[in-house]
Amino acid sequence: MARRKKIYEGKAKTLYEGPEPGTIVQYFKDDATAFNAEKHDIIEGKGVLNNILSEFFMLGLGQIGVPTHFLKRLNMREQLVRSCEIVPLEVIVRNYAAGSMSKRLGIDEGTQLPRPIVEYCYKDDALGDPLVSEEHIAAFGWASQQDMDDILSLALRVNDFLSGVFLAVGIRLVDFKIEIGRVYEGDFQRLVVADEISPDSCRLWDIKTGQKLDKDVFRRDLGSLTDAYSEVARRLGVMPNNPPTPGKPTLVN
Repeated sequence: MARRKKIYEGKAKTLYEGPEPGTIVQYFKDDATAFNAEKHDIIEGKGVLNNILSEFFMLGLGQIGVPTHFLKRLNMREQLVRSCEIVPLEVIVRNYAAGSMSKRLGIDEGTQLPRPIVEYCYKDDALGDPLVSEEHIAAFGWASQQDMDDILSLALRVNDFLSGVFLAVGIRLVDFKIEIGRVYEGDFQRLVVADEISPDSCRLWDIKTGQKLDKDVFRRDLGSLTDAYSEVARRLGVMPNNPPTPGKPTLVN
């Protein structure tokens, strides 16, 4: 596919104009970042794995009636998605205490929560994506009350789906984050799951061993990120035809 005009470049993906109005080509990069991009490496093959895995999850959500922006995978690194207006929130669903929640509340990592807890962070890299409440969201007009009700419903449905998929292959879904987009069809607005769902945006632990199979491998220097993501893809039966060869990450200054 011919390269089109670049719209936006983020830490893990680049967006280009799509072939038809209302579409975008989403390109998955090999960049791995942590701690608000203070740590940054290039991990060969990461983008290929995330593209394949995100396609798998988005298609699965579509099959159970959860709307997403995903249209089709174009090649090993690119997806065609619907253009949408991103709600400026990261929606985080937690099933077990880990990461920032453990630090904030002094709860041991791995503690099962009484029920899934949904948190919201304001999307702003310069501010470090701060945690916000529904009061902040309403006061600053980032989403309406109806939007928030729909976002909560979408987040919990995604959690149910992902938890079941991972449980079936011996993986615990500790937590994950999604983004929500607004799609306009005339005067009608619909909320859809946007961005990506991949080991970049989930915490995944092997149920038997507790081995981390997500970006914490990179954050905490626990081994090969490519090996971890490849293991997730292998268990789900979606390894690419030419899987990336694990190698030493290239440090980017």
